[in-house]
Amino acid sequence: MNVPKELRYTESHEWIREDGDGSVTIGITDHAQSALGDLVYVELPKAGRKVAVGEACAVVESVKAASDVYAPMAGEIVAGNDALAGRPEAVNENAYEAWLFKLRPSDAGAIATFLDAAAYERVIAEA
Repeated sequence: MNVPKELRYTESHEWIREDGDGSVTIGITDHAQSALGDLVYVELPKAGRKVAVGEACAVVESVKAASDVYAPMAGEIVAGNDALAGRPEAVNENAYEAWLFKLRPSDAGAIATFLDAAAYERVIAEA
């Protein structure tokens, strides 16, 4: 399973990357896309939307099931990856390039509270 060391992770299988401009990029992990199977639809949040920690703000739908994607931290949506609307399978091809949305967190330091790669690998090993 691909778990890039430079990212942070949630137990609900989202990955988080600091962008260096105060925003973060969020997607679903390789483990999540593998469990879902072939994605056929992605619903993304609109820029400007304010989200709370743990709020469902995106949906990924596969041939098996639809799953919510949660905001790992509170903040404002900066952008959704509109390219996925016509090509949701890009998430299956490379979950770490096919991000879902960008968020400007209310608390920039919150990213330090998420799982590092080693801790996330333990989570998926126990699943």
